[in-house]
Amino acid sequence: MIVDLLASPAVAGFSVSKTRGQGPHIDETSWNVYAAVEGKDSHRWWCWVFVGPDTTVFTIAPSRSTKILTEHLGVDTDDDDKLPDALPGGRELLLSSDFYVVYQILGRVDGADNLWCWSHIRRYFIRAFIRAGDAHPELAAWTAGWIERIAELYMAHTAMGAAEPGSTAHSWAAAQFSAALNTIDAERTAQMSHAALLHPAAAKVLATLDREWDGLARHREFPELALDNNTSERALRGPVVGRKNYYGSGSVVSAQLASRVFTITATATRAGLNPLGYLQAYLDECAQAGGTAPTGAALTRFLPWAVSIQDRTAWARDPRPQPDTTEPDTDTDPRAGPAPESPADLNRGPDHGRPLQSA
Repeated sequence: MIVDLLASPAVAGFSVSKTRGQGPHIDETSWNVYAAVEGKDSHRWWCWVFVGPDTTVFTIAPSRSTKILTEHLGVDTDDDDKLPDALPGGRELLLSSDFYVVYQILGRVDGADNLWCWSHIRRYFIRAFIRAGDAHPELAAWTAGWIERIAELYMAHTAMGAAEPGSTAHSWAAAQFSAALNTIDAERTAQMSHAALLHPAAAKVLATLDREWDGLARHREFPELALDNNTSERALRGPVVGRKNYYGSGSVVSAQLASRVFTITATATRAGLNPLGYLQAYLDECAQAGGTAPTGAALTRFLPWAVSIQDRTAWARDPRPQPDTTEPDTDTDPRAGPAPESPADLNRGPDHGRPLQSA
């Protein structure tokens, strides 16, 4: 089936050279599956998303463990699910994510590097001020200072993305980006030198910034990539809205189907295709093949990033009948009803045209 191709790490582009500046954005959120599963004592599962260069792949899994991560990234483990010391064959893997521990564990493998999310660390600074409360107003200026430094980093990064590589504007923006990173680095070092004098909430977020600095500063090597993991968080928004409405899945099969539909529709949308038009064309192809999924070149035709111009034009349209928005011709259309009264008739009142009755 087409989702098997979309979910393949090789096709999804998860196994890529870091020199090409590509890597998956990964995130996960809770998902209830109301089914009894051996070895699991709750209905709490997890909806994972892997956003590659060309695909958005979802999987609903019973755990939030490293095993789910390695399976989808094509990282082989031993019989005890132990990770290798290094990725084989000189493979390099760049992971854009939050600071969750499974990403940290995979990042310790030689060849796998973490690209941490600046948006998350920014939230930590804001939460530090909120948790301290009104009793510590001095943290307002401290938080504002850190938000401003991170904002300067984002502004320089945006300017780099908007400028032509090799241009004077790009060189200037790159210098500003490097300077903003250096400023943050110097400030975190200075404040950590007297962390004991800080409010505990402030000291905690600075400790996180210090501990995860290598993954945050690694954006210097990949300035063409996003500074945050918002791409995957936005990809989860649709399933999360659905979860709030129908609470999850009623069975394991239902969860598998949901993840497949999420994968196909999200990937088709990224390619500029209408999900319904795309699915209708694929199912028509299955019908023409005698009720079986197409294979070989017939299946490759449906890879969203490889579709022909003709198919792309056809599949970008909504196949559903569209409502007629044209104004009816009142002279010829019997459905239009009687012609409206003239202003003169309206002014004559409701008894106009009735015969007069004698008193």
